[in-house]
Amino acid sequence: MEEKKQTEEKLLKGKSGMAMMLFSFLVLILGIAVCILGPVAAVDGETVSFPLLLGLSITLGVILIIAGCILLGGLKIIHPNEALVLTLFGKYYGTFYQPGFYWVNPFCSAINPTAEKKAEINFKEAMSAGKKDAAETTQISSKKKVSLKAMTLNNQQQKVNDELGNPIEIGTVVIWKVQNATKAVLNVENFQEYLSIQCDAVTRNAARSYPYDTSDGGDEKSLRGSTQEIADLMQEELQSKVLEAGIEILDVRITRLAYAPEIASAMLQRQQAAAIIDARQKIVEGAVSMVQMALQQLSENDIVELDEERKAAMVSNLLVVLCGNKDAQPIVNSGSIY
Repeated sequence: MEEKKQTEEKLLKGKSGMAMMLFSFLVLILGIAVCILGPVAAVDGETVSFPLLLGLSITLGVILIIAGCILLGGLKIIHPNEALVLTLFGKYYGTFYQPGFYWVNPFCSAINPTAEKKAEINFKEAMSAGKKDAAETTQISSKKKVSLKAMTLNNQQQKVNDELGNPIEIGTVVIWKVQNATKAVLNVENFQEYLSIQCDAVTRNAARSYPYDTSDGGDEKSLRGSTQEIADLMQEELQSKVLEAGIEILDVRITRLAYAPEIASAMLQRQQAAAIIDARQKIVEGAVSMVQMALQQLSENDIVELDEERKAAMVSNLLVVLCGNKDAQPIVNSGSIY
C-alpha cells in the first residue's frame, strides 16, 4: 500500500512565482537595511544598550537575508511540454505539468534519474577527452525536468533467426513520448534505457514468431509480406511492456529487413529459382490454352482435318514454339503433310 501511495500521481498548482519573487526581494532588502541601519540607531542610544541593540539588529538582519535566499530557492519555471517531479525529504511531493512561473516549498527537490545518468555519462566522456571546462558545464547544466515531447528511438539492427531458423537482420524505429512523468521517474531507474531494452526484446520476439517470407498464395503472415501488420502487433506488445514506466508508444516501424550476409546469396538464388518456376508455370498455362484454342478454331472452321497423330505433332510443335527461350526457326514443307 505504501508503494502505491508513492507512485500515485499528484498534480501541483503552485503559487504565483512573480509575487513570491517580489516578496523574497523585499525580505532581502529589509534584512540588509536592518543590518545597516541597526548599528546606526544603536549609536544614538544609550551606551549600555548599544551592544544589545547591535546584536539584535545584526541577528535579525541575517535571519531576514537567509529567509529571503531560502524563499528564492522555491521559484520554479516550467516550459511547454515539460514536467517537474518533486520530492520532499525523500517522499513524493507532486508533479507540475502546466507551463508557467511558480513557487513551491523551497525544501522540495526535483528528481530525474535519467537526466542524472545522462549527465554523468557526458561528464565522463568529456573528462576522458580532456575537456575539463566542458565537463564542469555539463555537470552543472543537468536538467531535472522530464520532457513530454515526442521522441524517436532508432533501434540498431539486430541479427536474429526467423521462425524457420534463417538468420536475418532487422531494425526498428519507435516514436514515443512520456505520458506520466511520475511513473517515468519513480517506477524505473532510467526510462529511456528501459524503453530501449524492451524494444530489443519485442523486436526479437516478433522476428522469431514469423518467417521472413512465404510462398505465393500462402495465407501465413511473414516479415516481408505483412510488415505493417507485424509492426502494429509490435506496437501493442511494446505499449503493454512500457505502461508501468508512463510511456506512450505513438508508432513503430520496421526500417531494415534483410537476410544475414552469410546466407544472402543462397537465399537470392532460391528466390530467383522460385521466380523462374512461377514464370515457367504461367508460360505453360498460357501455351496450353493457346494450343487448345488453335485446335478448336481449326476444327470449327473446317480448315483442315487432323488425325490424332497429326494433332499430337502439332501440339508438340506449338508448345516448343510458345515455351522455348529462343525464337523458333520456321521450316517450310513443300510437299504433302502426309
